[in-house]
Amino acid sequence: MRNAVKIIFVTIIFSVTSCDTRTYDEISPKVVIPSKVTYNQDVKQIIISNCVTCHSAVGAANFYPLTDYSLVKNAIDNILDRVQKPAGDPGKMPQGGSLSTTNIDILKKWKADGLLEQ
Repeated sequence: MRNAVKIIFVTIIFSVTSCDTRTYDEISPKVVIPSKVTYNQDVKQIIISNCVTCHSAVGAANFYPLTDYSLVKNAIDNILDRVQKPAGDPGKMPQGGSLSTTNIDILKKWKADGLLEQ
């Protein structure tokens, strides 16, 4: 009986002390946003990793492709609006997930820097 009580006690202590309430952005390594953000260097990989699965010729959102610089440049206001919607909003993109704060900041800075390609 004493061993069972010890095991329960240790389990409770371990459970309480192992909880972490920090967000993904708080525990992720800080990424320094470049002084000059360009599509080819900084934005393209974000779009490929998070958008092109659906927003391409063979994706579910093939009517709204985001497969090259000019398409992304022309859609930047809509992209920024959609990726910043709150969780649960049906217009939130990417569907079923979120961009990191750093990726959103890179997209904002790209727009502020003049939507440079290279």
